[in-house]
Amino acid sequence: MDILELTEQERIRREKMNELRAKGIDPFGSKFDRKNTTKEIRDRYESFNHDQLEEMKVEVVIAGRIIRKRGQGKAGFLHLQDRDSNIQVYVRQDTVGEDQFDIFVKGDLGDIIGVRGIVFRTKTDELSVKALEYTHLTKALRPLPDKFHGLQDVEEARRRRYVDLIVNEESRRIAMLRPRIIREIQKYFDGRGFIEVETPVLHSILGGAAARPFVTHHNTLDMPFYLRIATELPLKRLIVGGMEAVYEIGRLFRNEGMDAKHNPEFTTIEAYLAYSDMEGMMDLVEDAMSTVTYNILGTYDITYGEKQIKMAPKWARVHMVDAIKNITGVDFWTIDDLETATKVAKEKGVHVEKHFGVGHIIQTFFDEFVEDTITQPTFVYGHPIEVSPLAKKNLENPRFTDRFELFIDGREYANAFSELNDPVDQRGRFEDQLKEKELGNDEATEMDIDFVEALEYGMPPAGGLGIGIDRFIMLICNVNNIRDVILFPHMKHKPEVK
Repeated sequence: MDILELTEQERIRREKMNELRAKGIDPFGSKFDRKNTTKEIRDRYESFNHDQLEEMKVEVVIAGRIIRKRGQGKAGFLHLQDRDSNIQVYVRQDTVGEDQFDIFVKGDLGDIIGVRGIVFRTKTDELSVKALEYTHLTKALRPLPDKFHGLQDVEEARRRRYVDLIVNEESRRIAMLRPRIIREIQKYFDGRGFIEVETPVLHSILGGAAARPFVTHHNTLDMPFYLRIATELPLKRLIVGGMEAVYEIGRLFRNEGMDAKHNPEFTTIEAYLAYSDMEGMMDLVEDAMSTVTYNILGTYDITYGEKQIKMAPKWARVHMVDAIKNITGVDFWTIDDLETATKVAKEKGVHVEKHFGVGHIIQTFFDEFVEDTITQPTFVYGHPIEVSPLAKKNLENPRFTDRFELFIDGREYANAFSELNDPVDQRGRFEDQLKEKELGNDEATEMDIDFVEALEYGMPPAGGLGIGIDRFIMLICNVNNIRDVILFPHMKHKPEVK
């Protein structure tokens, strides 16, 4: 970097870096034998008063980043922040010596230090550490944003998450809570006999969902591949293989739009259970999500924005056609021909694509008129066969499938169904998808001959589910943008300053 491009603060920090080198101190340090964390100190000694701590003379060794600092002549205070918390450190020249005190005085916010000291309480009764030894570890060459205002530009906070994590307690809370939620999901499925597996990220055939893929190429095989849009078909092959209950938590990739609910790569859990069906998957999704919510929050009630979401079991269940009729008055139970459905769609201002059948129109009606009206957890079931190529037909009405989606506060959180295990029917569904692709549906799936052949060996009746983990974490953390629960979301390039 050209020295002329540096700000005044950055130039001063580089001068201090050189001063450290002149003293024989590596500005970027080496191993430091930390023995304690700030959280451990608080948890263990917060209940002791001044006199008790004076008598105990507890020695600790901590390390972390300077986030606040003030001096008073030959003594001063700083706040040291590590992963879980922060604690005040008191530094006196006559205790640490002139050399170490000079390093403390010239230290900047953002510098990383190590401290050996004694736990005590100040005159204001704040639990603190009195430094016996002060060690410089890493020089921060860029200043931190103002501690009380952080990164004001949310886009910049997402782009430079490493800075956001330093100055934003809420970002750290979410970052720490996310893995806890995922562990609870794993614990739930492990505890019910499911086997966690891994399946390929590179797929040679597009399938398992309706979505636009990212396309890449394998040089040695000289073959095109897709980054997976779903884990469904490999997992169902494992059901054919007799594993009976499997799940995978992993990243999916969809080359589609970005907004508060969508990121090009996102995390889901998909699970498949032999001898179950759509109803069994409803029970499983409800129990899994309500259990994880309670284990994380200690309550079934979630505050999401200004709404109270009730996650306690016994969620509402409604057929998609009934939900549409309740909101719009249009009764698709009695409309089963494309001409009438198209006419009704035009009357309601619903756009009809060239590849649409009646089922696509029904799905679009739901998307446009019903989805946003749902607040409390609601299973919407009975999706049209045209939009559900991997789900079993409903025995009573083959226009629809035994499939459901879970909606909470206008957002889809889960998708599940009675799995189609009839290889003849499955081949026909794939062929219908190919026809849609020819008519311009970029999200239609491809023919997966190997999967059809797998079904010909016999797959037991089964239920399958997929839950969007990022959205579930958003709900639990009371966050309204998916980029704020992903540590490194995809962003547009920062505009160049001209």
